[in-house]
Amino acid sequence: MPFNDIVTHRLDQWAGSLQDLGPVILGENTQVTIDEIRQSYVRKMAEHPTPTDVRIEQVDMGGVPATLVTPEEVEGDRALFYIHGGAYIVGGPGGYHGLAAAFAKAMKARVYLPDYRLAPEHAFPVPIEDTFAAYRWLIDQGQNPKSVTFAGDSAGGAMVVSVMVMARNAGVPLPAGGAALSPWANLEHTGASMFNREGLDKLNTKAGLDLMAKTFLGGALPNSPEASPVFADVRGLPPIMVQIGEGELMLSDAIRLAAHLGENRVRVSLEVWPGMFHVWHMFHAELAEGREAIANAAVFLSQAVERASAA
Repeated sequence: MPFNDIVTHRLDQWAGSLQDLGPVILGENTQVTIDEIRQSYVRKMAEHPTPTDVRIEQVDMGGVPATLVTPEEVEGDRALFYIHGGAYIVGGPGGYHGLAAAFAKAMKARVYLPDYRLAPEHAFPVPIEDTFAAYRWLIDQGQNPKSVTFAGDSAGGAMVVSVMVMARNAGVPLPAGGAALSPWANLEHTGASMFNREGLDKLNTKAGLDLMAKTFLGGALPNSPEASPVFADVRGLPPIMVQIGEGELMLSDAIRLAAHLGENRVRVSLEVWPGMFHVWHMFHAELAEGREAIANAAVFLSQAVERASAA
């Protein structure tokens, strides 16, 4: 699918902001640090426009720094817990103000974005544990879990499921539902699209994903259920929507995640978007498909809150 010049340029910049990550991880490039790459990456993400009619503030979620995005209108005590992507190595709330604001306005909800620690300094399972700790803090503050939903992209999309599993196992009340956007659901990378979409995916390569998975795992197995939710015990989780672009390397494993959820009696809704790239939602200002995907997820999550509250 051809995109306009603005989308194509920003996609190229997004991919280019990580061109030094592999050589730095492998020790082949000592001219730049991983922190400099992270800062550049967040700056590129932050170029996506943020509406002026939201309030953005920094909060502490039980020792996990976070950003809170609040729209002008909030319905009841609705809260969206948004988990950013970046292969557990880069990324941060600072690059997600625009996307979080879009969800905040669509759902009339406050949006919390935890700033979990990153690999390789903090390898598996630290990023997942940090994110769970932030969610547990939110519930401990008296937030009604029936008014909470999860959303996340890429690594954050996987954590939508992984953090729910962690909460269930710890006896922490589950949210009303979740939306996994372009989830990085299987770090074994065995899905067919890891091979037949190579070269079509505008942001990822299998070799790059293999390296980032190894860096994040720090010696853990790629089929560890906490790292790859296609292997997790997902019984008893609330409704989850999975959205994936047809052009993504992660396509087959996202479909596998949806099937795994459904086979384990989790209500699941799968959307495959022809021609779309990894986390196309970030380009909602330029792409009608981005706006529609966010709207679909917002409706799914809002309905999950309504069902949970009525139960």
